[in-house]
Amino acid sequence: MTHHVILGAGPAGVIAAETIRKHAPNDRITLVGDEAEPPYSRMAIPYLLIGNIDERGTYLRKSPNHFDDLKVAQVHARAVSVDGKAKTIQLDNGQALQFDKLLIATGSRPVRPPIPGMDSPQVHPCWTLEDARAIMALAKPGARVVQMGAGFIGCIIMEALASRGVSLSVVEMGDRMVPRMMGPVAGNMIRDWCEAKGVQVFTSAKVQAIVPNGSENPGLLSKLANAVGLSDEPTDAPVTVRLSTGQKLPADLVISATGVKPCIDFLKDSGITCLQGVLTDEHLQTNVPGIYAAGDCAEAFDKVSGTTIVSAIQPNAAEQARVAALNMVGQTATLKGVTQINVLDTLGLISTSFGQWQGVPGGDQVSLTAAGRHLSLQFKDDVLVGCNSVGWTEHVGVMRGLVEGQVHLGEWKDKLKQDPTKLMDAYLASAQGQGAWTGAGDTRRR
Repeated sequence: MTHHVILGAGPAGVIAAETIRKHAPNDRITLVGDEAEPPYSRMAIPYLLIGNIDERGTYLRKSPNHFDDLKVAQVHARAVSVDGKAKTIQLDNGQALQFDKLLIATGSRPVRPPIPGMDSPQVHPCWTLEDARAIMALAKPGARVVQMGAGFIGCIIMEALASRGVSLSVVEMGDRMVPRMMGPVAGNMIRDWCEAKGVQVFTSAKVQAIVPNGSENPGLLSKLANAVGLSDEPTDAPVTVRLSTGQKLPADLVISATGVKPCIDFLKDSGITCLQGVLTDEHLQTNVPGIYAAGDCAEAFDKVSGTTIVSAIQPNAAEQARVAALNMVGQTATLKGVTQINVLDTLGLISTSFGQWQGVPGGDQVSLTAAGRHLSLQFKDDVLVGCNSVGWTEHVGVMRGLVEGQVHLGEWKDKLKQDPTKLMDAYLASAQGQGAWTGAGDTRRR
């Protein structure tokens, strides 16, 4: 009997377990997750903070017997090492697992910036249900909240915090908001929108230190104050956040949203090739036969850019898990490509980013900014290889279809350069005739 071990109990791990069980009803499946709660969706946490759902609403499967019914054994532990040759996994609870097929679906984890004061009890990432509980206890109406990071995940968290009635300040080291998704015009439009909604935004700024106030830890206070030149200004806030620009922000809560990275450290010396993530082929198999990877920790080939990328969005995790699982049970399945999509709702302003939104060498582009909206299209020859938009919601599905379908626009490229709002006309004239991908699908992240 084949034993499938899945490391990671997020969306990729759960879908893989279900797919394996569907096609291999008698195989043994072990799902390893390192959190106490049932498998849940991290991207549901903002809805928990807003109050739209309770913790059970974050669970990926609602039935408490779901995995028992599927005869999927669950192990609450974290992998500390993998031996690809011996096909063994060492867990942090002392247990060792032997496998025939392995799926690495360990996802990603928050980057912890090396800032003095990060250990203060008022500082939290927003990544786990445990984090969410701590944040909800502190993010009361009127609470002073400083958020580090205004990237994609940061903007989602910001929306949830704003809904709780806090006084919110956001600090972004880049020169604009969502700098990995938007150019300067679009990123600054989002900033202006947020400030008009009452959020204080600092760009081109870094948090230098988080200094505790009061007498609970006078030694640490003195040490940090001397290190960063922070004067003893009276404040009733538990901590003061010192910025590189000189501002000092009193805070009841500090959110760290400075990015994430794949959880792959435990694969050192495993024999499995890792670059940014776990390198996979078109079948999601690694360089070690029988070992696969899917989701936020996997680095897969993207046909639009022609390179391997880590794309941490839930549609990718789901499709990669499905393809990997089918190959694990002996079927031949191929990943068609990696979806590079971001659709973001920032306090009611919808922005999008698809493919190579920054353009490609030798390519050309057109952009249009009018009436509080922005649209940017990037071309390589007569193919739309990337685009982004702010406030232009009617073209979201069409932009994705053109970019992912690598549709040859022919004469429509010049027409779009004259008027980029003609995307729907270009799509109808070009994509359908070429039999390209035609569904808008679910463009929301995770």
